[in-house]
Amino acid sequence: MKRSGKTLCIAAALALACITSGAFGQDAKVPPEHDMSSMGQKDMAAHDMMNKNPSMHTMPATVNSVDMKKGVVAVTAEGMSLKVHFPPTSVAELKSGDQITLHMGFTKK
Repeated sequence: MKRSGKTLCIAAALALACITSGAFGQDAKVPPEHDMSSMGQKDMAAHDMMNKNPSMHTMPATVNSVDMKKGVVAVTAEGMSLKVHFPPTSVAELKSGDQITLHMGFTKK
């Protein structure tokens, strides 16, 4: 039995080496947006929400203006002008020209 355990470990290591080296004709590199090893706790929560709600998605955006009192941020995302609302304290560090990622979705009542 010990011998078959060693054989299994060697086979698994060989398979892993083939996969990560692209030996199966596919690039095994994980795109940065799907590499969960670098995600923080908030990013993981957003990722989980996106998996549970099909309307959830991300959009890169450029901040055009920020209303610090109301929490309204005007952005340009995918060629569209959008106004999005956040808790006012969460936008305190934003300024015009900042590059951000919007995590958006909806639920129907």
